Amino acid sequence: MMKMTKQKIIQLVLDVIAIAILIVADQLTKWAAVLYLKDKPAYVIWNGVFELHYLENRGAAFGMLQNRKILFVIIAVVMLTAVAWTLVKMPLEKKYRYLEFLLILISAGAVGNMIDRIRMNYVVDFFYFKLINFPIFNVADIYVSVSCVLLAILVIFYYKENDFAFLSRKKR
Repeated sequence: MMKMTKQKIIQLVLDVIAIAILIVADQLTKWAAVLYLKDKPAYVIWNGVFELHYLENRGAAFGMLQNRKILFVIIAVVMLTAVAWTLVKMPLEKKYRYLEFLLILISAGAVGNMIDRIRMNYVVDFFYFKLINFPIFNVADIYVSVSCVLLAILVIFYYKENDFAFLSRKKR
């Protein structure tokens, strides 16, 4: 069993607070979308380019896997468990701050969409790039998508293989 320092406990509490703040931001934007966009025509921000368009998404990205709520919840729980484990084991070193921030964003996005799925059986989406006919998305999707791209860039170009030794069971 790993003994946590006071500093590590404080950092984990701050991580949870950050995740909660991001989830609240996501849920507030979805609440506003329901309030101001549901059953109304799209609100055009930039004609032919970007609009706010209400959608109840019962699937994943691009509308895949419609009505698979249990699958999405299981995937989110597994992913959140892996993130929590990583955050607990991650050393309190400056080079891991980027990784920590991205894991916080991914967690907030997963929980934000999971709340919708559990509560309503669908996810509220409302951002629409009409110019490229990009699938309608929400703030939680932005958290997850941008974080995953940046995480891939970090893993490929910034971190070295031995930077993830903390994930193994062996003490180094």
